[in-house]
Amino acid sequence: MGMALLSTPVTVRVPATSANLGPGFDALGLALSLHDEVEARVTGRGVTVEVIGEGAGELPGDETHLVVRAMRRVFDELGERPAGLALRCNNRIPQARGMGSSSAAIVAGVVLARALVSGGAERLDEQGLLRIAAELEGHPDNVAPCLLGGVTIAWTETAGAAAVRVDPAAAVRPFVFVPESRGLTEVARAALPATVPHADAALNAGRAALLVHAITIDPSHLFAATEDRLHQGYRAPSMPGSADLVASLRAEGVAAVISGAGPSVLALTGGDWTPSAVPGWRVLPLDVDLVGALVGVDLVWGTLEHADRDPVAAG
Repeated sequence: MGMALLSTPVTVRVPATSANLGPGFDALGLALSLHDEVEARVTGRGVTVEVIGEGAGELPGDETHLVVRAMRRVFDELGERPAGLALRCNNRIPQARGMGSSSAAIVAGVVLARALVSGGAERLDEQGLLRIAAELEGHPDNVAPCLLGGVTIAWTETAGAAAVRVDPAAAVRPFVFVPESRGLTEVARAALPATVPHADAALNAGRAALLVHAITIDPSHLFAATEDRLHQGYRAPSMPGSADLVASLRAEGVAAVISGAGPSVLALTGGDWTPSAVPGWRVLPLDVDLVGALVGVDLVWGTLEHADRDPVAAG
């Protein structure tokens, strides 16, 4: 064990996320008040991963676990390599449902690894964490809100991913409808055409711009602002139940969209709307998580620090 590595366990709490939010494909995302917690400590040899909750008995318990792979990417960046690692994951984010479970694992890993290296925050800033997390995930729209909290607008530059964070309006309340069925991001992306009509692209640009205003200032515009023609229609045949639920909610005037790559459905409300029970779906009434990834030492949650020291921007 190198002198630069902490000998005490470090814990991180990371939020679920919903990306796209309708028209903001691969750009907009928000953090949700549903969390995974991961504790990591450096050991003398080997890698062990204990998983409790979502994914227990399914996710790997060795170095192939996504949290471990993300940790090693940051350890390599910082020039450190612990002899061994022991992880304990308490997972509450549903797996493969469009709620950012893989992004949560990646963000947990990059934040944990930096925290386990003495002086890690000085050697790798939040922009660096976001860049690495987005490289591992393939796109920044989920990892940005997971790391930064709130509502994020993410993009990719030559140097890598960047994002800005904004606060949602106080009245915004997300509800997530979670089905039993799962979905794969790769399958959802494969359904997208190489080109789209110019009119559809123009509509989405306008709606995405309106959505930033609606979600931060005036939620009365959420319904119009969540119209999308870039991805949801093309993906509908692969998740007909989700498409039907979005259509039925929108017929009621509710700003409903596919959450991420699906099959979960996100409803964004700005009032007192209460969802009805839908057979075959779990309804999660949530809040927007405003803080993102939180890291602490020895499970002292009262002294947790926000992983992001600049809440306005990471890029």
